[in-house]
Amino acid sequence: MSDALPSRGLVSSDADLSGVKLGNYQVLRRLGRGGMADVYLAEQLSLRRQVAFKVLKRTLADDEAYVRRFHHEAQAAASLVQANIVQIYEVGCVEGVHYIAQEYVAGQNLKQWLARHGSADAATAVHIMRQVAAALGRAAQQGIIHRDIKPENIMLARTGEVKVADFGLARVTGSGASAGLTQVGVTMGTPLYMSPEQVEGRSLDPRSDLYSFGVTCYEMLAGHPPFTGETPLSVAVQHLKSEPALLENLRPDVPAGLCRIVHGLLAKAPTSRYQSASDVLRDLRALPVAGLERWPTGDDDWDMPDAVAFADACSEATLRLDGIMKSSSFGLRRRHAVVWVLAALLVGSLAGGAAAWVRRPPYLLNVSAEAIERKESAKLQYWHAMKLNTEAAWLSVARYFPPEADEVNRVYVAQSQQRLAELYREQNQPEKALALYTQLTASRELQFAAQGLVGRANILASQGKQDLATAELVEAAWKLAQLPQDEQIRSVLQWLDADLHETFLQVAHGVERLDALPLELMLQ
Repeated sequence: MSDALPSRGLVSSDADLSGVKLGNYQVLRRLGRGGMADVYLAEQLSLRRQVAFKVLKRTLADDEAYVRRFHHEAQAAASLVQANIVQIYEVGCVEGVHYIAQEYVAGQNLKQWLARHGSADAATAVHIMRQVAAALGRAAQQGIIHRDIKPENIMLARTGEVKVADFGLARVTGSGASAGLTQVGVTMGTPLYMSPEQVEGRSLDPRSDLYSFGVTCYEMLAGHPPFTGETPLSVAVQHLKSEPALLENLRPDVPAGLCRIVHGLLAKAPTSRYQSASDVLRDLRALPVAGLERWPTGDDDWDMPDAVAFADACSEATLRLDGIMKSSSFGLRRRHAVVWVLAALLVGSLAGGAAAWVRRPPYLLNVSAEAIERKESAKLQYWHAMKLNTEAAWLSVARYFPPEADEVNRVYVAQSQQRLAELYREQNQPEKALALYTQLTASRELQFAAQGLVGRANILASQGKQDLATAELVEAAWKLAQLPQDEQIRSVLQWLDADLHETFLQVAHGVERLDALPLELMLQ
């Protein structure tokens, strides 16, 4: 393919391209969406085969430097030909749409499989690990680092084949012009699976992929990742400072040798880690594990429609984390690393303490002896609380109408939490308010999750923690961009303190959809 970039055409890569013919490809239907790209099922007309058709987002397609990187790295990844790697067929641009056409793998990704099964037995884990290690070994031989190994990028076919997807946005090692291209764009990786050196923004080699592989293996066996947290920052800093719980204690049924392999992958220092995927594969093959020949093929395990090899190489959480890291105070230049780590530790401690507090049942938060009359519905209970505006009144909404009972209850309980948090702020009880806002951030409704983030930002800013407040606003902006109606965005922004209006406008600038809305008017 020519290095020249075609001029932008009339097709919007953010519109649904289902049914559109683009060059040699007939787009059939959309399979998945992400922060960087959408993926479609398409037919490659010349060869009459189905492919996964990955389309770069319009906001990134407008960045010429990023587009050059996209094409360069996809071409390099296309040279990876190995049975356990999703093959890239072509990278190109037609009618202004930049795309990667790659192998279509019908099946499930490991994330979906774990959602059904919880965790894997030793035989299944080793079966998967051997094939992923083989893929990483081949990539390392060709100087390619994936940088986003995670369960979503590991595909499981009905036949028992395991394939690693999304090498198309990996980083190519080396120097010269190609190295310059790799500096453009976002810090790749997902916070749950980032290596310590990736978190700190240091140069990477294939051992970084091995750490992410270790995190994935740990989750596959334990049923959860080694580190979790309320924010991407709090998770990232645990990769730097914390040690995971021993797998031997969590899964006494798993061979000790397998547990040692996983922990060997999770060493903080690259020099203490496995040095190559070949070493991992050697130890995996030496494990005496029974049942490796079995592979579940029943329809109950493989009836998920359109489970294509797609997991966007830059998730929403990654983009939020990257935005925080690239801000003036969270830059990943090494001279700022200590400042960043301390700030992240503070975020983690705030989130952890607040989470412990809010996990108690709502009725335990009521320290008032005041009796609140029970109304006929959550809506009437909420309006009754509006009239009284007391702690007991707001807590009565959740006590009488549990949010898990139905969607209406959930909405009014979330609104009552927002109002109670504001009451706590008026009463100079910021820690109680912070805990409620943290609880709101976990809401399934983006509107309430964004309200929680905005509330946290207000409190952190009032405490002089401007950098942490900005981090919350970065996350809020990404959630607000997904809300379907401008009025819902206004309902969230009405809670943002005036002192943070300018900061939010700066954060929201460039976020897809938000940059087209009259946010200045909404903030008035």
